[in-house]
Amino acid sequence: MKVAVCSRSFSRHPQLRAELQAGFPEAYFNDDGLNLSGDSLVAFLEPAERAVTALEKVDADVISRLPNLKVLSKYGVGTDTLDFEALDAAGIDVGWTAGVNRRSVSELVIAMAISCLRLLPQATAEVRSGTWRQIVGNQLSDQTVGIVGCGNIGKDLVKLLKPFGCPVLANDIVDYAEFYREHGVEAVSLEDLLARADVVTLHVPRDKSTLNMLSRERMAMMKPGGILINAARGGILDEDALKDSLDSGHLAGAALDVLAVEPPADTALFQHPNIIVTPHIGGSAAEAILAMGRAAIQGLSEYRPARSYLPSP
Repeated sequence: MKVAVCSRSFSRHPQLRAELQAGFPEAYFNDDGLNLSGDSLVAFLEPAERAVTALEKVDADVISRLPNLKVLSKYGVGTDTLDFEALDAAGIDVGWTAGVNRRSVSELVIAMAISCLRLLPQATAEVRSGTWRQIVGNQLSDQTVGIVGCGNIGKDLVKLLKPFGCPVLANDIVDYAEFYREHGVEAVSLEDLLARADVVTLHVPRDKSTLNMLSRERMAMMKPGGILINAARGGILDEDALKDSLDSGHLAGAALDVLAVEPPADTALFQHPNIIVTPHIGGSAAEAILAMGRAAIQGLSEYRPARSYLPSP
């Protein structure tokens, strides 16, 4: 049985390769490190009956040209690259495990929050330019943190914030009342969260309901001097509005691990001294890569109909 592995990080990981080939000896890999999309993705996947994909966009056009494909397993936790309706229509089953990289992402969010609050990028830039002075920032301890989307990563972040004594606000379309009670989290509206939180961190998937959810109007609702973090998905905040908010001083800082376009064509936003930008590394801790890879291997044998991943009507 031929198994295609599109992911570059999986393909260059010797342990994951060995574990996959133990069960699927005819597996082949993206050894050239190609950024597969459209025709090149189809050409790579065409011989395979099963496949492991990561950030590759598997849309209706790609799916329509893959008559041999029977199972698709997702490497990573985001599913916005998959067209579940088209997969279901083509009879392709899907293997996916949620939350396997949650600790990697939540630790990055803590690092970003502390870096922004303590002005670490600005301090580093000054030292490199030859300036030596003390820059005064703020502790994370006791800051009010607003978590937009309290799923696997949001819940893990709540636990990591406990030693810092941060009051935590949460907004989610799902009512996690029992978890909130257990961990002292206050469930609030999005507007209330934005107005009260010193640090706002986004942890929602990208879909029709979340696209540009943090619009210019909502960003203006944020607490003056606040910090905004997005380690979820690009496209859920207005990047132009973010730059304007940083320029005006309304927001004191921001940290982005994901962008609307990756890699970005316009880098103007990233030149701002009060922003941290990382190249989508939330799930790139060595431990998370191994966990995601093993989940993807498992998904080649343990899968469900694509329709089961669609939201309930």
